[in-house]
Amino acid sequence: MKRQSRRLAVWAALGAAWWLAGAAGTLLAAELEEGFVSIFNGTNMIGWLGNPVFWSARDGVLTGRTTEQTPAPANLFLIWRGADVVDFELRLQYRLTPMNANGFANSGVQYRSRVLSAANQSVGGYQADLEAGPTFSGILYDEAGIAGGRGVMANRGEKVVWDRAGNKQVVGTLGTGEALQQAIKQSEWNDYTITVRGWHFVHQINGVTMVDVTDHAVDQRLAAGAIALQLHAGEPMMAQFRNIRLKRFPAEKKIVLIAGAPSHGPGEHEHRAGCLLLQKCLAQVPGMSATVVTNGWPSDLAVFDEASAIALYSDGGGGHPFLQGDRLREVGKLMRRGVGLGCIHYAVEVPKDKAGLEFLAWIGGYFETYRSVNPHWEADFKTLPNHPITRGVKPFKIMDEWYYHMRFLENALSLVQVLTAVPPDGTRGKPGQNDPHGGNPEVQQHMGQAEHVMWAIQRPDGGRGFGFTGGHFHKNWGDENFRRLVLNALLWIARTDVPADGVHATLTEADLTADLDPKGR
Repeated sequence: MKRQSRRLAVWAALGAAWWLAGAAGTLLAAELEEGFVSIFNGTNMIGWLGNPVFWSARDGVLTGRTTEQTPAPANLFLIWRGADVVDFELRLQYRLTPMNANGFANSGVQYRSRVLSAANQSVGGYQADLEAGPTFSGILYDEAGIAGGRGVMANRGEKVVWDRAGNKQVVGTLGTGEALQQAIKQSEWNDYTITVRGWHFVHQINGVTMVDVTDHAVDQRLAAGAIALQLHAGEPMMAQFRNIRLKRFPAEKKIVLIAGAPSHGPGEHEHRAGCLLLQKCLAQVPGMSATVVTNGWPSDLAVFDEASAIALYSDGGGGHPFLQGDRLREVGKLMRRGVGLGCIHYAVEVPKDKAGLEFLAWIGGYFETYRSVNPHWEADFKTLPNHPITRGVKPFKIMDEWYYHMRFLENALSLVQVLTAVPPDGTRGKPGQNDPHGGNPEVQQHMGQAEHVMWAIQRPDGGRGFGFTGGHFHKNWGDENFRRLVLNALLWIARTDVPADGVHATLTEADLTADLDPKGR
């Protein structure tokens, strides 16, 4: 039985190799491209959704055809049933054949598109256009997208940026449309490559770049969606596709680190230097990028457009950066989008009547005056919970201005206390004292009890948050466990897998003394 099974396996492998080599000419080579997988099996439309009156599969080719007897009632699509694509490279070959006296044949490849109707196979979103004529092959078209679509997003030869308000700006040229047309073979097979990373889209035909587009139009763009092939309505024509292969890229996660203005003496509340250190560490994590914003708030809100998470390291209280102008409302918009939020040190304190409820919802807790305290003490973290934030972190002891006795969201099953230690009783203030930060009757009722100084929460909207009360002394970022906790937390709120042994990022003594705020502030 083993010998027979082995013989059958050999024949199956030989048969598969024969089919791959003959069915589509170059499919065997395509299968060997690193990281790519074929999304068309070459023999039938399994894995695709389309009307068999118009679509068929044979000899390694997908064919869409309309005739005078069977005209397309509207633009028709053959939809790939695989998972939605986010960041990817799609490679395929196409050939268009007009079957009418006017020489008309138009098609396209949809990506990151919405399936408007599975029953009618209608699709809306980004389209890499192609035609038998001289104008549209290679352009980026918004086919029936949000609010009806934007139409032509980039003509052939254009380097384009769409701004946040949905305005098109041509910022460069790749060559004239006529010159680029020379790279396209009429009525023959052409290679089409579509590359998408974040909000940057590039179309290439036969190795020549046709358009280069960056889409910042937050209300009109699509972050993920389907792949589909188009058969255009109109005169009889045939559109054919083969060697369709896909390579997915891990979507890069972006974290915006907001540094507050200087406020303390050298080496304390080094918001900017601390954020730059965290940025340097995150740059060592594959798939992560970090942007640092200074003075508590960005001058251009576009910095938040691609953010998976934001973290604030700043002073708080009545001067909290989020409380100025409409900023709290802007942060609320980000939270509703599922963006993660982390608050470091003084940034966890907000006035109860101005942002207390928001911080309970967004990060699970906050420093409440006349309840919480902010003493300097050496915390001994003897045990750690099993959570992605604590991966690779060992029990440690360190001096800092550890705030404690926070106001936490009650009965929140998803709230996790990450760092817990027993503070000295003397840090709770003197009996009878009622100070907004230094001691109060409420905190004095818990003498000798453990207190929580770092926490994390999974929000119902899918977003995540954390609060970390350490960070008064800049030198503490040199402690591996202290630093790893915050880096792990940043990955976690960005909804990125935290490595099994946590984030390992190297820093030098020079890194710890770089970018410090000048004296005499």
